[in-house]
Amino acid sequence: MATPRTRNALIVGAVVVVALIAGGIFWYVSRDSPDEVDLDTAAEQVRERTSTTGPGSGETTPEGVEGTWTVDTETGEFDYETATGSFVGFRVEEQLANIGAATAVGRTGELTGTLTIEGTQVTEASFEVDMTTITTNESRRDRRVQEALHTDEHPTSTFELTEPIELGDAATTGRFSAEATGELTVNGITNPLTIPIEAELVNGTIVVVGSTTVVFSDFDVEVPSAPVVVSADDRGTLELQLHFVRA
Repeated sequence: MATPRTRNALIVGAVVVVALIAGGIFWYVSRDSPDEVDLDTAAEQVRERTSTTGPGSGETTPEGVEGTWTVDTETGEFDYETATGSFVGFRVEEQLANIGAATAVGRTGELTGTLTIEGTQVTEASFEVDMTTITTNESRRDRRVQEALHTDEHPTSTFELTEPIELGDAATTGRFSAEATGELTVNGITNPLTIPIEAELVNGTIVVVGSTTVVFSDFDVEVPSAPVVVSADDRGTLELQLHFVRA
């Protein structure tokens, strides 16, 4: 028969375990997921930052946008609260024990890329992302994400445009919607991908946002899990927010 001291120890131990589990679940989901990419928000952030130095209207002529542009990773900020700079990332829906639905978000601002505009077409575009720098809105998930992406073997991912993007009248109005069709390479596996994008020329900066659904198993990526995660989708949203400046 357990002594009073033993019973008290068991009760205290049970309380501590419950508190740790509850605290762990709360810590895992307590941070709000960052907002989805949005062109109006991204453009306004650039407009505010460049209002004292930019030309003001953001409009230009077809000749004004022709040439080579590079991804700007020097201006703006990359974090989950503001994300005013260039970044790419993913969003995955999860079902958490005793909590319900939640969104896991991973992003990185470590990328390079260029695009070439000739006349009213984007004729070339290529990008490379340092996947080893992806972090999520929950730090305890970060290591599992790196393992799932096999970044020790394939530290970078790329996207290459395979079809021109027609700007049409948007080359003069400065704002357009289109589809970027190309090849995405993740975990050393390449698949075709079309990304719906929106873009606007703001004070000498081309602001681009876009998102599309990606099936992780197509890239031999297994969605990372944790004891608190009951299930997670095998598909997620690839999202990007890019600022381009003249090369």
